[in-house]
Amino acid sequence: MQRVKLDATDSTNAYLKKLMATEKVQDFTVVTANNQLSGRGQRGAQWESEAGKNLTFSVLRYFENFRIQEQFALNIIASLAVYKTLKKLFIPNLYVKWPNDIMSGNNKICGILIENNLKNDLIKSSIIGIGLNVNQMDFGKLNKASSLKRITGRTIDLDEVLTAILDNLKVLFEEFTPGKVHGIREQYESFLFRKDKPSTFRDSNSKLVTGYIRGITEEGKLVVEFEDAIFKEFGFKELELLH
Repeated sequence: MQRVKLDATDSTNAYLKKLMATEKVQDFTVVTANNQLSGRGQRGAQWESEAGKNLTFSVLRYFENFRIQEQFALNIIASLAVYKTLKKLFIPNLYVKWPNDIMSGNNKICGILIENNLKNDLIKSSIIGIGLNVNQMDFGKLNKASSLKRITGRTIDLDEVLTAILDNLKVLFEEFTPGKVHGIREQYESFLFRKDKPSTFRDSNSKLVTGYIRGITEEGKLVVEFEDAIFKEFGFKELELLH
């Protein structure tokens, strides 16, 4: 495993993409940044991170015969790697908010951004970007953000957490077989945020609707049950969970 340690960069995902454009980069290369200046989350949101307090890193993974239709498996694997790591740190009330925010209770502690390089109907490589709030205490106006230190009251070693996440990622990738998403999908669904609870959503027309999250499809669409036992499936950006 090759590691690239940066003092500061706009985005570890962007740095890794630029590196790949100029040279042959090894499988499972990891880029970490002490200070990420312009990190991006899902839906184009900025990822705010205080220098030296959190984990901001990206991992490169090459694939063979990985079909685009199965790309949500990458979200599941990355989410599981973080989830399993935090479980061992005794972080309470852990959930994954679809598609791949890690929550402790109602507070977001981690975001994941995956960018794929495609050829025809196959994923040739993926860059998995992870931002985990570890020792940061102040999040300004972000009242739904928290960190491992705020939750546990103790300072946590960044390198130890990084190593544990990478170890879990490697094991999960080794165990995963393309075409067999079912097993890991069940794990993911078992700690899906607000599953089977009455929840409010905003749809693509900015309309507020109420329903129950029942799970995800193999393609990663969110399955929601509405009034009169009507089930609908939603892709990313088609539905936003509010509370």
